[in-house]
Amino acid sequence: MHDKLTQSDIKRMEEEIEHRKLVLRPQLLEHVKEARAHGDLSENFEYHAAKREKNQNESRIRFLDRMIRTAEVISDDSAEDEVGINNTVTVEFVEDGSKEVFKIVTTVRGNSLEGLISNESPLGKALLGHKAGDTVHVQVNDTVSYDVRIVQIENTVDDGSDKLRSF
Repeated sequence: MHDKLTQSDIKRMEEEIEHRKLVLRPQLLEHVKEARAHGDLSENFEYHAAKREKNQNESRIRFLDRMIRTAEVISDDSAEDEVGINNTVTVEFVEDGSKEVFKIVTTVRGNSLEGLISNESPLGKALLGHKAGDTVHVQVNDTVSYDVRIVQIENTVDDGSDKLRSF
């Protein structure tokens, strides 16, 4: 499955890769070299820690690189009055009348604890393209579903404050 990413997601990932390659990689290589100079490698904790950090950096670079290469680029433009990516939506749960505010983001930014829900999640998918006042049916799985009413849609923008997930 390809992640659906916006141009700005990709730009942020490219910036992170660049930082990791040009800034972190040389620093981490230096740490490994310094630690290696401390003698016996079998009991050299600093050496193993430095090497692990270097490897984590490399695998994050590979991971981001693969995400960018396999991504399906989608637009974050939506009609003024419809729910789209980066919009903040107030919904009312029909069952109990409770209200929640969510911002719809791409999967690489999703963090439901901070009210950021992915456009690929059941709720995110169900809301896309609907207008304020619509009641939307959300099918979570074969047995669980619920209805929400869209109370308000705010056209918020991607200002770069929603961090990329660390995976």
